[in-house]
Amino acid sequence: MNLLITGIHGFVGSNLVAALKAQHTIYGLDIVSPQKEGVVSSFGWNDLEQIPSVDAVIHLAGKAHDIRNTVSKQEYFDINLGLTQKIFDYFLQSDARKFIFFSSVKAVADQLDGDILTEDVVPSPKGPYGESKLAAENYILNCFPSPNSQLRTPNSELRTLYILRPCMIHGPGNKGNLNLLYKMVSKRIPWPLGKFDNQRSFCSIDNLNMIIRELIHRDNIPSGVYNICDDESISTNDIIRLIAESQNRKALIWNVSHKLIRTISKVGDVFHLPLNSERLQKLTESYVVSNEKIINTLGKPLPVSSKEGLLKTFESFNKL
Repeated sequence: MNLLITGIHGFVGSNLVAALKAQHTIYGLDIVSPQKEGVVSSFGWNDLEQIPSVDAVIHLAGKAHDIRNTVSKQEYFDINLGLTQKIFDYFLQSDARKFIFFSSVKAVADQLDGDILTEDVVPSPKGPYGESKLAAENYILNCFPSPNSQLRTPNSELRTLYILRPCMIHGPGNKGNLNLLYKMVSKRIPWPLGKFDNQRSFCSIDNLNMIIRELIHRDNIPSGVYNICDDESISTNDIIRLIAESQNRKALIWNVSHKLIRTISKVGDVFHLPLNSERLQKLTESYVVSNEKIINTLGKPLPVSSKEGLLKTFESFNKL
C-alpha cells in the first residue's frame, strides 16, 4: 500500500514511519523535506501535485500545544486549520481511499469536571490550540458529516475518514512533560504534591501504531471520530513511582497539605515562581479519556498496558 504521511519528522511521524516502512511504500510531506530513512520520497507543502498516487493519507502535521503560551492564535489556525484544509482538498481530488486526521482531545475540552471524556461530549475547547483543532475537524466533517455518508474517489471507490483524538502520546524519543518529570526524579528532587489525587489518560506509541495499522489494513472499520488512549488512566503520583522504578530508586513523594501548596502557588503568581496557580492546576487535574469506542470497533485488545508503555518510555530516557 502507498501511504502519504504529513509531519514525518515529528515524534509521532518518525515512529509511524519506523512501524510501517517494512510493509508499505511511504511518501513524506513536511515543512522541511530532507530524505528520511524508510521514506521513498519527501515533499514540501508546495509540491502536492508531484506526489505519486497513494492509497491512504495520514495527516499528522500541526502546531503542538504550547503550554508557555508563546504561540499566537493566528499561528495555530494557519497551521492546524490551514494545512488540514490544504491536505484534505488534495485528498478529495486524489484516488486515495482513506484519510486519517490526528486531532486532539483538547479539541473537545481543555479541562474535565470529573467526567470521563467520550466521543459524545459536545466540544467546547478553551484556547487557540483546541479551537484550531476543532475547526480542522469541522472542515473535514462538513464534507463527510456522518458515518452513513458515502464519499467516493474519482474512480468511484468508497472512502473512509477517521478523526483521531489522542491524549498525550509518549514513547522513546518523546520530549514532553514526562521528560521534565523524569529529570526531576533523576535529580532526586522530591515530588511535593503527593496529597493531590488525580487520574490522567496517556497513549503509548506502541498502542497508537497498532491502531493505525488496523485502520490502514482493514476495510470494515467505519468512518468516524475516535478517542485514542491506553486502557487504564494513571495518577501523577504513580508516574513518579514508575520513573523511580525505571531508575531502580525509591520515589521521593512528599504529602504536603493542599492548603500550603495552594498558598505557595499564589505566591508564585506574584513573584513568577516555577509553581504558580496555573501550573498547579495542570499538574494535579484529572483528565480521563474513554477508548471504549475504538476498542469495541477493532474487536481486539491493545498490545501494552499503561504501565508497560510508560516504563518503556522512561527506560528509553535512561539511555539518553
